[in-house]
Amino acid sequence: MMIDDQEILEKFSGMARLFPLPNIVLFPEAVQGLHIFEPRYRQMTADAIHDDHLIALVLLHPGWENEYDDVPEIEKVACLGRITQAEKLLDGRYNLRLRGLSRIRIVEEVRTDKLYRMARVELMPDIVPDDITKLMELRRRLGEAILPRFDPQGPAYHHLEELFHGDTPLGHLCDLLAFSLPLPLPFKQSLLEQPHVDLRAELMIQALSVPEPIRVRKFPPDFSRN
Repeated sequence: MMIDDQEILEKFSGMARLFPLPNIVLFPEAVQGLHIFEPRYRQMTADAIHDDHLIALVLLHPGWENEYDDVPEIEKVACLGRITQAEKLLDGRYNLRLRGLSRIRIVEEVRTDKLYRMARVELMPDIVPDDITKLMELRRRLGEAILPRFDPQGPAYHHLEELFHGDTPLGHLCDLLAFSLPLPLPFKQSLLEQPHVDLRAELMIQALSVPEPIRVRKFPPDFSRN
């Protein structure tokens, strides 16, 4: 994690603006494009830009369609993200780049005079085992589960090879893969909810144990419409 991100988290107030979405699970270190057009989320974006640039992406529970204009149920674990780029359009809409900073646990929602939802949250830092040998073995097994799914001559394969042989921490590597691979949303959410790096890696290894071609997300990713 970059030093400025660490400073942001150290100064974080514990109050998060919530952006519930039905089809995105954001992870720390991942970058998501967002297109903001609803009035409540325009207000949320403007407030974030004029304050700490922080927004929490949280997954909506199934059945959200009937309650979308009210207060649909959301997951209890979300990802706090920082707006790294913002373009305000002439009609008041926004195009954003949001980069994940940290897992957060929603403690309770707080009533405000805002159009959007806010909550008191707790940061969920990675829990990393002290056993370096175990971490290296998990990294090797994860690579063996994922790399055979890609064309060895393709750019995605070489990018992944660089990640596995580089110094990216295992927790961050798992998060980037979980975000990029076309995994089921409930499984992505379960990975987001797992702060233990070794258990997160084990879950991914088990899920990817049967080789099959997979497709990585476009980068930069497509905008998500709220």
